[in-house]
This record gives sequence, C-alpha cells and structure tokens, in this order.
Amino acid sequence: MGQDNKPGQKGVVTLKAVAQHVGLTPGTVSAVLNDAPSARSIPQETKNRIHAAAKELNYRPNFFARSLRNKRTFTIGVITEEIGDAYGSTVISGIEQYLRKRGYFFLTVAHRHDPELLDQYWHMLSERGVEGFITVDTTVNEAPSLPTVAVAGHKKLKGVTNIILDHHRAAVLALEYLKNLSHERIAFMRGNPVSSDAKDRWDAIYKVAEKLGFKIDCDLVAQIDRDDPTPMLGYPIAKQLLSKGKPFTALFAYNDISAIGAIRALKEHGLRVPEDVSVIGFDDMPGAAFYTPSLTTVRQPLIRMGQVAAESLLERIEGKKEYPAEIAIEPELVVRESTAPAPALR
Repeated sequence: MGQDNKPGQKGVVTLKAVAQHVGLTPGTVSAVLNDAPSARSIPQETKNRIHAAAKELNYRPNFFARSLRNKRTFTIGVITEEIGDAYGSTVISGIEQYLRKRGYFFLTVAHRHDPELLDQYWHMLSERGVEGFITVDTTVNEAPSLPTVAVAGHKKLKGVTNIILDHHRAAVLALEYLKNLSHERIAFMRGNPVSSDAKDRWDAIYKVAEKLGFKIDCDLVAQIDRDDPTPMLGYPIAKQLLSKGKPFTALFAYNDISAIGAIRALKEHGLRVPEDVSVIGFDDMPGAAFYTPSLTTVRQPLIRMGQVAAESLLERIEGKKEYPAEIAIEPELVVRESTAPAPALR
C-alpha cells in the first residue's frame, strides 16, 4: 500500500487510496460512497468493506470535485416563515436528518410573510445553485423553476409536491373526543390567515363540528391576527374570548403555543384547567408534555414530515420522473392533563 493509505497520515486521503486499500476500482468505491444507482448491484459485504475502509482511513469526499464531476451542487434551498418557532424548527430538523444521511447541504431562509423578501429568496437561492426547494408553512403562488416540495402546502401547482396533514381527520379526533367528554360549549381559535394551514384547518373543524351537532357560536370564535412564536400568540386571544362573558367548557386552540398562552389567560381569570375549561392544542410541539398541565393535542409528526419532504425532493432531483402532487400525513390525538369531562354550566 502507498503511504497515503495510512490513517493519521498528513495530507488528504484520496478516493484512489481507499480503492487500493480494499483492492477495488475507484469507480466501484465512488459508487458506494456516493450511494449512486449503480451501487445497487454491489454485494452488501463489499459495501461494508468500503465504508469500513473509508472510516479507517478518515476519507473525506472532496465536495467541489464531486460537484464539478457531476455538474451538481448537492444543495437544497429551505424556505420557511420562521426559523425559531416550534413548528418550523421541528420540520427543519427532519429535513436536516435526511439530507445529512444523503450527503446534501441546505441553505435556510426565513421570510416572515414578507412577499417581497420571499420573491428575492427564490431568486437568491436559485443563483446559488440549489437543485430544489423545500418550503415550510409558506404559500407558494406560482409554479417554481426547480423541483419543489411544500410542507403544509395546499395550492396545486405544476412541479410541486404538497406534504399535508389530514385536517379533516384531525378535526374528527379532537371534536369527537370533546363530545365524548360531554362538552357542548366550545371556543375556537382560528389561525392567522398568513399561516398556510389556517384556512384548511378551520374549514375542516367547521364541517366536522356541524356534522357532530355542535353549534358554533360566533362570539366563541376568535381570530389570531399576529405573528408570534411565543405563548403571547394565544394569551390576548383567550382574553378576548373571556371578555365576551359567554361561558365555555372547552377551548380548541390553533396550535400548542397559542394553547399555552390561553391556559395562562384562563388561570388569571380564575378558571381551572381542566376542571373548569378543557384545552386542546395542535402540533404536539417539543415540550408540550412538560407544561402544567401537560397539553392534550393533535399530533403532527413534524420530524417525519420534514424527512418525507426531503426524501420526495431527492427522488425528483435524482431522476424519478413521476412525482405525487400530494402526500397526506395522518394525525394522532395525544390525551394528557389539560382535558377532562365537562363541568355543569351554571
């Protein structure tokens, strides 16, 4: 073996050195380490030997050489509304987990629902050589020039795969649960219209409530009209509901962070959760189980949604011609301490 084969040796370990170490051609080693389609015919035992040798020799692929050779950048653009919020950050975590395994980079930008900024980001990321886009809680209005997967996307556009939650099923899970607890007077928080899920979620809730026989009182429906990744999103909205003076025994919040703010407002008003008012959130964000009381919520598998988005996009980029216009994700009701049977209203 040549001197550049030894682990710990100064200098860059080459692909050729790894090939010499295992006694195979550089082409075979390259196919395995880059997870190329041609590697499918290579025996698993051989793949294991190659990966073990690469690890032993501390081989690091040359990104720039790889890009020039394949005329590709292996880079994805991720466009999100907010990086630090519980929803977006969890989806991006799933995206990162999948792309890292596949050797892709990603560039993330946050537009905060500024249409001019959003338009600039599409162009900026394209100019930096991204091979496709993943959008998170972002309304895509025009068919993009590159393959795109939209998490919480609802518009049907050419070239776009929408990853959506089954909001009808989510509404059924939450409202049937409340009905079984004998709740009849339910207050609702509608999502901010700039949130891509807001309309579909409310439409589903309204239809399911009607089917189950709930009478939705307009005075018990409050519209979220602000962008805030903290519990302040729901705190003033719950105060607004309480100011109407109409009693309710349950509150179905737009998401978990607004539910947590609402619980604080209810407690300040002298109401106990869940003894006086039950509260249901949406998302099952990290930490929802550790608030007091722990939050009953409709779970979106956000990490899984990010992984599915990344996997679907790479399938498009790497040559799969057919792509689904929509991939539906099933929700799950997670029952915790913030809900209980309805008390008798005076």
